Amino acid sequence: MAVAKTDAINVLNTDTAKLYTHIHPILVLSAYYFNFSSIVADPVSSLIKFLIPLNVLQIAYVVICLPATGTAQPPPVLKSSGMKPAVQKKSPKGKSVSLASRITPALLSLTLSLALGTPLLGTILILFGAPLTTHIHHTILCAAHISLLSALPLIYTHGIDTDKWRRIAALMIPLDEVFGAAVGTCIGAWIGAVPIPLDWDREWQKWPITIVTGAYVGWAVGKVVGGLLVKGKVIDLRP
Repeated sequence: MAVAKTDAINVLNTDTAKLYTHIHPILVLSAYYFNFSSIVADPVSSLIKFLIPLNVLQIAYVVICLPATGTAQPPPVLKSSGMKPAVQKKSPKGKSVSLASRITPALLSLTLSLALGTPLLGTILILFGAPLTTHIHHTILCAAHISLLSALPLIYTHGIDTDKWRRIAALMIPLDEVFGAAVGTCIGAWIGAVPIPLDWDREWQKWPITIVTGAYVGWAVGKVVGGLLVKGKVIDLRP
């Protein structure tokens, strides 16, 4: 697999953004860990309840850390000695994009990720072997969690341009912590399906617990790897 370097989404050039972007996966995984036993005991009820803190954490992340689609991205920080640190770019009107102005696109991204992403991902889960006539609520909730983890930040930073989403689906945009998290979520969910058919007779093997757990772990790994290790590289699947 070859890779090529190109531009990527940068975290906003503020101290709060730089700090919270690293704290965010710890908060999300910690919240999931402390709710895991209840998710195993009652998946539907617990996954519904866990949507609330996940919504809050994801909204806080995009509002605090990411540039909304259509706004100027922060320039990369200059590391050479003697150079002035990079400053955040301003909007076309000459004013910095305020925190309040980022809340509306964040809420819109949340709505779209649930309204559009959930049925799409639910259909994909069924095509990949999810129960078709039973566990419907389980599958919908699994899709909702995957969508909030992966699609919400993508919609917030890339908008809903059809051509852009064709490139996202074809893995033609650069890796960064947003796209890396989305790819990691999908890979993690796919790997999470492995323990389900194994004859271990464990409660946590029931649908969709391992899928959701794999999605959360994969999301965190993808966010870190995409943001720190391979940022700006484009996956090339050509032989």
